[in-house]
Amino acid sequence: MKKIENADLDRISIEEFKTIKKLPITIILDDIRSLHNVGSVFRTSDAFLINEIILCGITASPPNKEIHKTALGATETVNWQYHASIIEVIQQLKEKNYKIFAVEQVENSIKLNDFKLNQQVNYALIFGNEVKGVAQKAINLCDGAIEIPQLGTKHSLNIAVSCGVVVWDLFQKYLKTNRI
Repeated sequence: MKKIENADLDRISIEEFKTIKKLPITIILDDIRSLHNVGSVFRTSDAFLINEIILCGITASPPNKEIHKTALGATETVNWQYHASIIEVIQQLKEKNYKIFAVEQVENSIKLNDFKLNQQVNYALIFGNEVKGVAQKAINLCDGAIEIPQLGTKHSLNIAVSCGVVVWDLFQKYLKTNRI
C-alpha cells in the first residue's frame, strides 16, 4: 500500500466544480461562534457537492483568515450567502418549496438512519450554535428534525462533526438513488 500523492487525486478545477451537479441540499449555519467550524463545514460541503451554505446571525462569513485555515479554499468553490435573520431565510426557502430540517435533539425527531429522502424535494438543514443548538424559534418553523443517534454519555457532537456525519449519510443515500 502506497499513499497517493495530491497530484494523483484527479481533483477537478474550481470552474468544473461550479458547473457539476450538486446535491439538492442547502446547509444553514445559525449563530456559529467558531470560525474553524464554519471553515470545516465549507470543506465538507465542497467534498460532498452541497448546493449552498447560508450563514446567519453571528456566524462569520468569508473572506476571513480563520475560516480559510480550515476551509482550504472551499469558500471559493461552494456557493454561500449571509442573512442576519434565520427566520427570513426559512420563510424564503419555504416559498421555494424547500423542506427545512433542524439537526437537533427534539421531540419526535427522525433518527438519521431512518431519514428517507424524497427525490422531488430540495432540503435545507439547520445547524445551530455550539452551546445552545438550533434556536426554538427556528425549530418552530421547520418541517421536522433529524437526530444523530448517539449511545455514549455526552449525546452531543461538535457542529462540524455533526454536519460531516449528516452530509455523509445523505450523500450515501443519494448515491444509492443515482440522483448524483
